Amino acid sequence: MLKKDLGLFLLIVVVGVVVAILNPRFISPINLANTANLVGLFGLFSIGEGFVIITGGIDLAIGSMFALLGVIFIDLLVTWRVEWWLAVPIIVACGVVLGAVHGFLVTRLKLQPFIVTLCGLLIYRGVARYYTNDGTAGFEFGQSFPTLEWMTAGRTFGVPHSFIVFLLVALVMGVLLHRSVFGRYLFAVGKNEEAARYSGIRTGRIIAAAYVISGGLAGLSSIYLAMYTRSISPASHGNFYELYGIAAAVLGGCSLRGGEGSILGIVLGAILLQMLQNLVNLLGIPSSLNFAVMGTVILIGVLADQQLTRLRGRRRL
Repeated sequence: MLKKDLGLFLLIVVVGVVVAILNPRFISPINLANTANLVGLFGLFSIGEGFVIITGGIDLAIGSMFALLGVIFIDLLVTWRVEWWLAVPIIVACGVVLGAVHGFLVTRLKLQPFIVTLCGLLIYRGVARYYTNDGTAGFEFGQSFPTLEWMTAGRTFGVPHSFIVFLLVALVMGVLLHRSVFGRYLFAVGKNEEAARYSGIRTGRIIAAAYVISGGLAGLSSIYLAMYTRSISPASHGNFYELYGIAAAVLGGCSLRGGEGSILGIVLGAILLQMLQNLVNLLGIPSSLNFAVMGTVILIGVLADQQLTRLRGRRRL
């Protein structure tokens, strides 16, 4: 896994040097800070997506969760006048509950993760649109939350707080994944769920916990995204964001077959993905090609994973 991470880091360096040569604005403090902010915003939920992918599952509902939890968060602050320090844990808890529902349906009712989260994608966005009567949720004119805005959209020494929080979450999740019994069980379940069950691991709880982690991080991300956009249109907010999470995880070495992945890899994957998005903007490539770039990145990541798996198989033989 370390070789994958090192290779990804070198790729980031090469891409960064090439982009800086093509357009020196890439290394300007403003551009670097803006890119770091986006890395933080998209990296947070990518870590949660990575946990689910390591189990061999997938979470397609994240983008719609951003729409639903985002409008609820704004409504709590604007309509119900709930204090922000109370609204934040409520939204994170809502994300945890939705993740727990996904985990229950996958582990107890034995439904396919793709079906469960696809239904969530449709249901949550539909509920969000109904909740706002298909309107836009936003803050009132002149309304501000100085402390909350500083914590989510502020910067310290030019470094966005979203990026700092992303690194802190990555550190905690890295310890959980790579230095705990839970992490070892998670990889074991992803490699071979049946063998893990026979060895005494409560596989259902491990898989459900991965979805709970994904839901909790999605809840936290929805707050940062809401404060970043300042208004939410439920029909479009968070559209296809789950693909960013999947792409970052796959780029970071998480195998869609399960059982492989690292937090460092996901961090590097999120950085590379936003660098590529930045490359598209700086080189004047039409923004409509953003999804084409992302799709190509996912395809390359999957192909690379297949080739590495085949090489390992040949070496064992």
